[in-house]
Amino acid sequence: MRKKIIAANWKMNMTIGETETFCSTFLRELGDERKVEVVIVPPFIAIAKASEMLRDAQSVKLGAQNMHWEKSGAFTGEVSAAMLRDVFCHYVVLGHSERRTIFGETDEAVNKKTLAAHANALRPIVCIGETLAERDGGLVEKVLDTQIRGSLAGLTAEQLEESVIAYEPVWAIGTGRTATPQQAQDAHAFIRKTLADIWGQPAADKVRIQYGGSVKPANAAELMSQPDIDGALVGGASLEPRGFAEIVLNTAKVLG
Repeated sequence: MRKKIIAANWKMNMTIGETETFCSTFLRELGDERKVEVVIVPPFIAIAKASEMLRDAQSVKLGAQNMHWEKSGAFTGEVSAAMLRDVFCHYVVLGHSERRTIFGETDEAVNKKTLAAHANALRPIVCIGETLAERDGGLVEKVLDTQIRGSLAGLTAEQLEESVIAYEPVWAIGTGRTATPQQAQDAHAFIRKTLADIWGQPAADKVRIQYGGSVKPANAAELMSQPDIDGALVGGASLEPRGFAEIVLNTAKVLG
């Protein structure tokens, strides 16, 4: 059975002091809940503080929002996988729609980062998703197929199983609009079918696929109850510790 995974993508928010306050409150609200794996993904400057605060939290892991595919070198403003491992990151978010649309990241770049993450024992959370124009144009499956094949090219079945896919319809990120549970399930089912076509059904059955796009405490349980939705990549709603804890706890209730 795939363990649900809920990740908090803070984006360009949270100072070091705010990170300390958040983690303290969140861990208190979370209590001893361990059925759901939680990943906190702070901005780079706050990772070390988050790592310190989460050191003893067995069900909470640390992630980063991006990384470069090279080990080191003249790449001003970038960090490497080894640097992330050095501050005890387990996960790294790659190919988020904001990285793709604002900073011009391509499937090829995301693929290089994904391979580098695996080479350094980091688990990538690889983001894919369509724009509103692509959805309205009937291109959802074509877009997802292209992004899957490009961003995950060259992975072994074992590496695929250690990856997380985050389906984030671009039109639902930070807009307050959310895909209906059925829309989200349909996209997740297509993603799993595509993974099975490329890597085989056993590998596809083990991959966790998150939903991202205006996930809140009120809609978390219904989304997480869908058979192919294995968690959530939460943006704005993850900045409030009690609300984010509620998302995790509501997900746990689905599991019984």
